[in-house]
Amino acid sequence: MIRAFALAGLAIGTLLWSLPTSAAEAPVLQPEVHTLSDIVTIGDFYRNAGDYAGIPLFRSPDMGTSGDVPAEQVAKRAKAAGLIAAGTNGLTKVVVYRRAETIGQRELKTIVAKALTERDASLSEGDLDITLFQAPSAVHADPSAENPFSVDQVLWSRTDGHFTIRLNVSGLGGVHPLSLTGVAREMVEVSALIQPLSRGAIVRPEDLTTVRLARGSVPARALTDTDEILGLAARSNLRANSPLTRNDFERPTVIPRGEKVTIIYQLPGMKLTTRGQALEDGAAGDVIDIMNLQSRRKISATVISGGQVRVEPSVPVASLNERAQQ
Repeated sequence: MIRAFALAGLAIGTLLWSLPTSAAEAPVLQPEVHTLSDIVTIGDFYRNAGDYAGIPLFRSPDMGTSGDVPAEQVAKRAKAAGLIAAGTNGLTKVVVYRRAETIGQRELKTIVAKALTERDASLSEGDLDITLFQAPSAVHADPSAENPFSVDQVLWSRTDGHFTIRLNVSGLGGVHPLSLTGVAREMVEVSALIQPLSRGAIVRPEDLTTVRLARGSVPARALTDTDEILGLAARSNLRANSPLTRNDFERPTVIPRGEKVTIIYQLPGMKLTTRGQALEDGAAGDVIDIMNLQSRRKISATVISGGQVRVEPSVPVASLNERAQQ
């Protein structure tokens, strides 16, 4: 129930009775009243209140809240104040809403992020993940105030993320301080796997996603460009949703250890082939050890593709044309 506003003394009451009624139409009681003021007047309750519109009847509810008042009580007080034609218009109650600028926890986090980024120009509000400690679920500010709220002091440690921000909130009875504490973590977006990847598996576009993580938990060389690793093979078993680095991947093995291969000897004007066996894994372009199965000698060869390696001549071999010129 709205608290009754104490009217002035008997002398003022006598004066109110004597005020003329200038309304051309009968006063109409409204079912709802919306006000910014801490006082509800006859004009708030009744349309066509005329010269009586500014006379106070009740105190408003607290900001951001509402209260019910019996229609008969409104009509009785209005009549006592001089609006003789005041009635209930068939209503049993009137709901009074005290308007306010409601600042919820989402808005409080935005205020914190803005205050921190104004303190550090290298950050943007979207870079921060804000956690509030024991913050009110909502704060009500006076929307008619020039500055419903303002930041008074900012304390923040980027090392551990803890902050204390002091606000000034224009509310009931004036400006009130509000202290907000919590943790603000700087976030970054990095490449990660949607599903775990086994050692040796080739990375495909559909394997990759982007995750948002606290900068402190992200390796310095974490990948942000997935193009760098597409088509590469996992160097070890990799977990999903974890930051990835270039060192987690290698060129895929095209010749596994123990596989039979064709050894190609490329000489000027001549190409020889023989059979061999890989003594180690090799990706395209790698130089690996091969056992020549005919001579049983170990040689080094460059991996061309699956099942093929090439041996480069160690000593240049002159062609017959070159000898003829000598």
